[in-house]
Amino acid sequence: MLFFVDTANLDHIREAQDLGILDGVTTNPSLMAKEGISGEKNILNHYKEICKIVGDGKDVSAEVIAVDFKGMVEEGQKLAALHENIVVKVPMIKEGIKAISYFTEQGIKTNCTLVFSAGQAILASKAGATYLSPFIGRVDDITWDGIGLIKEIYEIYDQIGSETAILAASIRNPLHIVQAAKAGADVVTCPLNAILGLLNHPLTDQGLQKFLEDHQKANA
Repeated sequence: MLFFVDTANLDHIREAQDLGILDGVTTNPSLMAKEGISGEKNILNHYKEICKIVGDGKDVSAEVIAVDFKGMVEEGQKLAALHENIVVKVPMIKEGIKAISYFTEQGIKTNCTLVFSAGQAILASKAGATYLSPFIGRVDDITWDGIGLIKEIYEIYDQIGSETAILAASIRNPLHIVQAAKAGADVVTCPLNAILGLLNHPLTDQGLQKFLEDHQKANA
């Protein structure tokens, strides 16, 4: 399973890269705004900087703002031209499916975002989406089963032989990462703190402390 970091924070991206576990990055307009990045020129330059940090061969999802086909195509082509790492992130709406189909024909990678149902997943795959982003945390928020959705999509994609990768998004905690892996997600994208949370276990801390204490006694 691939690990993407869901952020526009360059320091977080560098830290994930330094850990040696970074496979890619996802962003969205909200994450850009959180980092104070505004204006088309600044946003495009920020994407370039992200691509520079992650290095060649690691996908960086950059989201279109337009909700009409023509606007999505214009924005997506501009984003894709920035760097070979760029994946055009398109919302799961009627015009978005048309845009994904177009980008697929043009050889441009896509990430179908804001996915909340298996039916939407089927359409995205049919249109040729490179990635599909079901938002498991937001599904949980409305008392549905986000991990169950991942399982359902995995079963369908396995049955139909889909080449679209399941990218579990809206990850809230380390447990979500483990559950998404068990459910068949090809990728998880999450904030850096969720990834770092996988490191934590009280028995690890206790064991390390004991080893260090014993070492100190043996060499006193």
